[in-house]
Formats: sequence, structure tokens, C-alpha cells
Amino acid sequence: MTEQRREHLSKINAEYEERYGFKAETDYLDEKSRGLNEELIREISRLKEEPQWMLDFRLRALETFQNMPDPAWMDRSVFEDIRYEELYYYARATDKQYNDWDDVPEHIKDTFDRLGVPEAEKKFLAGASAQFESEVVYHHMQEELEKQGVIFSDIDRGLKEHEELFRKYFATLVPPTDNKFAALNSAAWSGGSFIYIPPGVKVDIPLQAYFRINAESMGQFERTMIIADKGASVHYIEGCTAPVYSRESFHTGVIELFAMEGAYLRYTTIQNWSNNVLNLVTQRAVAHKDAVVEWMDGNLGARTTMKYPAVALVGSGARGRVISIGYASENQRQDAGAKIIHDAPHTSSSITAKSISQKGGRSSYRGLVKVKPGAYDVSSSVQCDALLLDDISRSDTYPTIDVEENRKVQVAHEASVGKVSEEALFYLMSRGIKEEDALFLIVNGFIEEFAKELPMEYAVEMNRLIQMEMEGAVG
Repeated sequence: MTEQRREHLSKINAEYEERYGFKAETDYLDEKSRGLNEELIREISRLKEEPQWMLDFRLRALETFQNMPDPAWMDRSVFEDIRYEELYYYARATDKQYNDWDDVPEHIKDTFDRLGVPEAEKKFLAGASAQFESEVVYHHMQEELEKQGVIFSDIDRGLKEHEELFRKYFATLVPPTDNKFAALNSAAWSGGSFIYIPPGVKVDIPLQAYFRINAESMGQFERTMIIADKGASVHYIEGCTAPVYSRESFHTGVIELFAMEGAYLRYTTIQNWSNNVLNLVTQRAVAHKDAVVEWMDGNLGARTTMKYPAVALVGSGARGRVISIGYASENQRQDAGAKIIHDAPHTSSSITAKSISQKGGRSSYRGLVKVKPGAYDVSSSVQCDALLLDDISRSDTYPTIDVEENRKVQVAHEASVGKVSEEALFYLMSRGIKEEDALFLIVNGFIEEFAKELPMEYAVEMNRLIQMEMEGAVG
């Protein structure tokens, strides 16, 4: 490697550290204690002034978590990095939530300023929420949306101010008994978003939430619920980052989406966790008659990711669509995919999964398409494409197709694994493009289907993140 190349890589790494990998010096209000137990769960519930039914829910979930084994279908090695007794399960840097950015404590404000959250809100967001460790510290929504009856709040306030609506939907798609990590989230959940879009209301500008883990060995357990009522539409965007530490941090969120008759709901995630974060998430959606649910899922960080957005098509004419990318570099495993359940006739779905692996990283697609009895006149297509940038990386595909209906069912699955075409690389280099730039152009074209679905600012940011990840892939 030339000295010029080394200097270039050093500059890129410094830029990444400046933008995402920095640590904020923070004084926490409560003394953080490691480990999860009944006393801590009771204290979290007390601090949040929750009703008795929520405390009872948490305690039952804690018992479920303690008695539930790790998922048997995943390699045991994935879970060996999780040291539950060493994690911090709750931390707050402020006891207030602010709706004016200028009022946010300086060290927290500086964190999100450097991440670009306030600027993004000013430019093109209808509302924004920022979570630091366990609590949402900033929240704001356009006044015009409030006048239309839109509810966009942190989930704790959603419970306090809209308890009847909250309780109607909470944990109905992802109960604590679903899996070990859903049980953990159900016991220790804190922060996240609560959104309700009234019938017929169209939110044309995205709503955004940003999640930041700052402390070492921190566990973040946000929970998000979005309800798009009859004929409503909304696009929600979520971003995540964390600094790099020598010890693992842990993120296990739960997402529940409800698209009622004729509603449109899109959920976009750009994940940029540092490579010491274990990211194990449960995401579910339900689409009623003629509703549309779309997941746009970008996974560009974390030591290990397990994430499989799911859509249950329960109403005639419902549609589900998932487009995801995963980028696995050195010591990273991206195990992602999607699940579509056809539980009504005249439904359709599509899954497009793109993965890129380099420097020994491992990417996996794990998916399910299920057609239940009575779900006739159904169509579904799955396309999995993997790109390997070297000879030491790995890609796996674990598709499951389960059809229990014989009338007018069409399901297609296509998968491909390949390396960067030497001919394409040679052609671009013959036109005067440097090898690393040519490789980036090829990768950029590979993920174009995902990038074109993002707002321009997010597409630019994602491309920059990938370019940073790719530094060192050549030479």
C-alpha cells in the first residue's frame, strides 16, 4: 500500500470517527447498575409513572425472558457475545423532553448536531424525535399536522396521554412470548415512537426518529408503534448510531405497524451501528383490506444483525413490499431478510434483498413466504442478490416457501451470488477511473434499487457510508 493510500485511508477513518464514532461526556441522573432483575423493572416503571397493568406486563415479560432459550435456528456463536449481566439496561441523561432544540442540554445537542438531525428537520421533515440512551430527549412536530389530529410522540407519552388507543394495539403483533429478545424488550422497553394517523390524513413529508447509544455496555430497548387508520398514509424514517468501544453494546427494538383499510405505511431504516453493537430486532406489520406496507431496510453496521421485517396480509387486496441491503465487513455478520404472510385472497408481495460482503464479512438472507389456506389469487416474488468483494467473504441464503392453498397461487424465488466483474472493472478503469472509485461505482449500481427509494438526503448519506466502509477494499 502506498503512503498516499495510507494517508487517504487515515483521513476517511478520521472523518467517520468525527461524524459517527465520537463519545459525548455525559453525567447520568441515575446511577447505572448492571444486570436485569425485578427491582430494576419496578424502578423503570416507577420513574415513568406507568399504570399497574404495564408494570404487570413488564414483570411477566421478565419471567418469560429468564425462562426462554436462545433461538435454536441460529448458530450458537451469535449469542456467545451477549453478556446480559454486564449490560446497563436503563440510563437517562436528562429528566426532561424538549421541543425547542435550543433548550436541549449542550452535550446532548452537540451529539445530534454533529449527526445532522436538526438540520435534516429544518430542511424536509414533518417531525423529528431524538433518543439518547434510554429516553427521548427531543421531540417536535409541525403544527399543521397536530391540527389534523396526527399523534407523533415518544411512546412513553403515548401511553400516558392516549392509554386506551395505546393499549388496544400494544404487543398485539409482537407479544413477549414471540422470542427471547422480544421478551427482553417487553420487560425493559424505554423510548421509541408512538404515531397515529387519523382516517384519510396524508402525511406527505417524512417523520423521523434518531437513536443514539453513547455509553459503553449500554442496552437500548426502544419500542415503536405506528397506526395508519383507514385511508391514511405516512412515511417514517429511523436512523441509529453508536461510538466504538472495546465492550459490546446491545440493541433489541420492537416495531409494530398497523395499516388499516386502504392505508399506506412506509418504514425506512438506515442503521449505522458501530461494530461493537449486537443488533437483534423484531419487526412486524399487518395490512388490512387494500392497504400497503413497505419496509426499506438498510443495514450497514453492528457486530451482528438479526432483523427480518414481516408483513401479514390479512385483508383482500393488501400488498407488502420489502427492499433491504446488508453490508458486512471484517468481523461483521448481517443476517437479515423478510417474512410475508398471505392470509387473505387477492394479495401480493415482493422481497428484494441485496447483500455485500468484504474483508471476511458474512451476509445472509433468511426469509419466509407463507400462503395460508383460503388465500387464493396470490402472487409473490423474492429476489436475493449477493456481491462478494474478495475471496474470503461469505454469503448464505435460507429461503422458506410454504404454500397451503392450491387456487391461483404464484410464488417465484430467484437468488444469485457473484463477484465484481473483472470486465466491468477493467472497462471503467480504461476510461481513467481509479480502481477504488470504479469498484464503488459498481457497488453503487448494485444497490440502486434501494437507494432510489430514499429521500435524496438519505440516499446521499447512505452512499457516503458505503464509500467509507469500502475504503481499503482495494489494494
